[in-house]
Amino acid sequence: MPQVQAKTSRDEYLLMEAQGNDKHEFFQGQVYAMAGGTFNHARVAGNLFASLRQFLRGKPCQPMNSDMRIHTPSGLDTYPDVSVYCGQPELTDNQTTLLNPVVVIEVLSPSTRDYDRSGKFTHYRSIPGLQDYLLVDPESVLVEHFHRIKRDEWLLKVYSELTDVVVLEALGAELSLAEMYE
Repeated sequence: MPQVQAKTSRDEYLLMEAQGNDKHEFFQGQVYAMAGGTFNHARVAGNLFASLRQFLRGKPCQPMNSDMRIHTPSGLDTYPDVSVYCGQPELTDNQTTLLNPVVVIEVLSPSTRDYDRSGKFTHYRSIPGLQDYLLVDPESVLVEHFHRIKRDEWLLKVYSELTDVVVLEALGAELSLAEMYE
């Protein structure tokens, strides 16, 4: 008979995250270890962060790397590869959790790609100010860009050529696939 794991409180989860070296997701009392990334995963995520950091320097929006935890109104705590907030960051949990990203970017992993497209995206959609969600495949040139049109309406654009450019209207930014995959 499978062993039933005891539920963890969010406070216990936050304490565990503060004391440990590994990152975990938290939802409804369950703690899930986050998968480690490959070389390509780290490189693409780094390129995305660097491009956004350079473009947004001196502007009211700022990118955050995967060390910044996001909490969604639906109750998920997670660490996206890149997130961007505008204006004042809304922080909680001793400034370790961001509540108001306008852009979230996930670089896909084989073990999480389906979850990133479905369940995790459902949680991210519960963030009222989120405008853009990007899924970036680190093994092939493929970017899926979900842009919020209305509260429950999202437009999907798919990019698969190195000459393509993703436009993030909320930031007034353009992300070149050639730079992402450099």
